[in-house]
Amino acid sequence: MSKSDLIVQVAKKTGLTARAAKEAVNAVFDVVADALKRGEKVVVTGFGTFLVRSRAARKGRNPQTGEEMRIPATKTPGFTAGKALKKLVK
Repeated sequence: MSKSDLIVQVAKKTGLTARAAKEAVNAVFDVVADALKRGEKVVVTGFGTFLVRSRAARKGRNPQTGEEMRIPATKTPGFTAGKALKKLVK
């Protein structure tokens, strides 16, 4: 399902216009992204948790030259499905 498909489905389920549904979906994504940018986690009970995961610095190898290199620490967004969502998918 693409973002535009999601917007159409939200419009159908809520009775909103397509434009209002698009604004609502974009607002939800913006709020989640802003919270993750601040390092906060977003918990949607029954659905899941969006959080920021930290990856430690580590050593790696350049596949072309075989030269050892240092890979810096990074932060990456993550999602953990909630109990209810896992049960629905199962």
